[in-house]
Amino acid sequence: MDRSAEGEGDRPRDVMKNGLYSIHVTLLDGRVGKGSGVILFRDGQILGGDAYLYYTGSYTVKDNTFRGEVLVQRHTSPRNDDNPLFGGPAPVGIGVTGTFTGTHAEMTGTALVGKASQIFGATLRKLADIG
Repeated sequence: MDRSAEGEGDRPRDVMKNGLYSIHVTLLDGRVGKGSGVILFRDGQILGGDAYLYYTGSYTVKDNTFRGEVLVQRHTSPRNDDNPLFGGPAPVGIGVTGTFTGTHAEMTGTALVGKASQIFGATLRKLADIG
């Protein structure tokens, strides 16, 4: 989605730029938990990770919003008291929606962890352009 697009009245509108973003996640719904990592948005694909987890998925864009599905899987077992978000031994499916500008995005999502759902919010900041 790297090309510019025209909106109503031929005014330019934001498009989700291919790029590497930092992601900072906070649990909502009265739950406590935070996480951070990096995430790549490129031509409808999502890839990313942190110290314990990796993410793969896809997204679509309409106007200045995006919608996607992500599968979170553990690549390294937590040490000591570390407790990664969505980091159980089983993969976790997540549905996400968000809005964006050229340099950052705000995203919310729902993760199905076992039989319970966890609602979260995330802030993404662009780190690098990806061709």
